Amino acid sequence: MAGDPLSNILDVLGARMGRQTRMEAAGRWALEFPAVERLKFVAMLRGSQWLLLPGGVAHQLNEGDVCLIGRTAYRTASAPDVEPVDGQPFFEHGDVARIGGADIVAIGGTVTVAPGLADFLLDVLPDFMMVPKEAAGSSSVATILALLGAEIERDEVGGEVVSARLADVLLVEAIRACAARRDGTGIGWLGALSDDRLGRALRAIHADVARPWTVATLAGVAGMSRAAFAAAFARRVGYTPLAYVRTWRLTVARAAMLRGGRNIGAVASDAGYGSQSAFGQAFKRAFGVSPGAVVLT
Repeated sequence: MAGDPLSNILDVLGARMGRQTRMEAAGRWALEFPAVERLKFVAMLRGSQWLLLPGGVAHQLNEGDVCLIGRTAYRTASAPDVEPVDGQPFFEHGDVARIGGADIVAIGGTVTVAPGLADFLLDVLPDFMMVPKEAAGSSSVATILALLGAEIERDEVGGEVVSARLADVLLVEAIRACAARRDGTGIGWLGALSDDRLGRALRAIHADVARPWTVATLAGVAGMSRAAFAAAFARRVGYTPLAYVRTWRLTVARAAMLRGGRNIGAVASDAGYGSQSAFGQAFKRAFGVSPGAVVLT
């Protein structure tokens, strides 16, 4: 798992599918939701709806389509020109919202991570990712979505557990499908992960985060010159190579301290820091608190 960056990140952060919701609607309607620190999926089981992002970007979601939403605010609507209302009250008293009928049926799920650890995941993923039903690599998404829809319809004992596990797999398969696309969706960290050379470097980092990595050694793993690797990595990932290593090391360390059972010195060593003092300074610069403050919480 450590050599698989996506699995490594989701595992370290304790990412699990939390609350799941269902919406049934008909007629003219529009709901708006604020930007929050979360990763969410929306999947269409029946019919079509629109999802609108800030700046006027609109995507039509049809039956079988799935999208992933990061920090951004968004609207869902029967048509782009419908004036929205606050969508949050519709889910305040339950996980099912009904608006006028069931011409469209959509399900959603929100990914939860350990407190204070969402930033890394949200920083490396785009704010919006779309997986159309017909996209290459989406066959697994379609299979899981069909199973999830059937499980919801069955409404039998144990259904919540089964639905949660299927939603966990749906999340991973949707990210995989986005990474495999060549239409611009697979840019950034996802694109780097799928790139033969940059992907090797990312897998090496996640396989051994404590190794004393340098730009030169990572460039060697990628089979590129130092300058070309550094430029390509920063352009695709959004971090310089060593900034990425440092940020992931500190995220791993914070996750370990939140789990408990380890002293700060051991956590610092596992994260690749030669001294507890250097670790403490880097940690406070990154998170604004000392490692001791995290342990005490």
